[in-house]
Amino acid sequence: MIKQNSRGTLIVISAPSGSGKGSVINGLLKHDSKNRWLSVSTTSRPIRDNDIPGETYNFVTKEEFERKIEEGYFLEYTKYAGNYYGTPKEFIGEKLKSGIDVILEIEIEGANNIKKLIPEALFIFIMPPSIKIMAERLKKRGTDSKEKILERFHTAYKEINEVTKYNYVVVNDILEDAINKVEAIITSEKCRVDRIEEVFLDTKEEEIHELLIDDKEFINEDIKI
Repeated sequence: MIKQNSRGTLIVISAPSGSGKGSVINGLLKHDSKNRWLSVSTTSRPIRDNDIPGETYNFVTKEEFERKIEEGYFLEYTKYAGNYYGTPKEFIGEKLKSGIDVILEIEIEGANNIKKLIPEALFIFIMPPSIKIMAERLKKRGTDSKEKILERFHTAYKEINEVTKYNYVVVNDILEDAINKVEAIITSEKCRVDRIEEVFLDTKEEEIHELLIDDKEFINEDIKI
């Protein structure tokens, strides 16, 4: 019998703008909201029309964010496209200890910071099906100026080259397929040999083992369950 480590998995998901990582993460949470928890990042960027404070991000001013940095509030933080993004330390440790998988939706630099701190975390990169589709998705948002879209596009193009720093890459072409692939990755990670705490034989297995060693004839009735 195998006793597996019951500790939750820290799942780091990153992607260039326009890759649809938010939709993938929402799908993962819908599949198993009981055993998964999304750590909501804090940001100093302006709120968009489709944002839900406390769900999309925790929104603070630049000054508030910098004060939180000084207070040691963040596990990691980075500056992306002129705005701060950070992962709060609060609750992550206790969630993992209780067996809950913690999902971090963070930028490339933030993921690299996490990798230095927690190398055993699971790192998944969501890739757009093509550069063209990525550009179209950015335009369809309708939340950024042309200059901002170009800035995000150039940044995203550079970020794609960071994929080799991740454990897995998933192309988000058909959303449900992408969600299922990430689900399969998470399941396979939990079956890793290094998650085994102990291998042991229970009473019935030991009894069968002894019978075989002694080369005795036995039938099912020899072993009472």
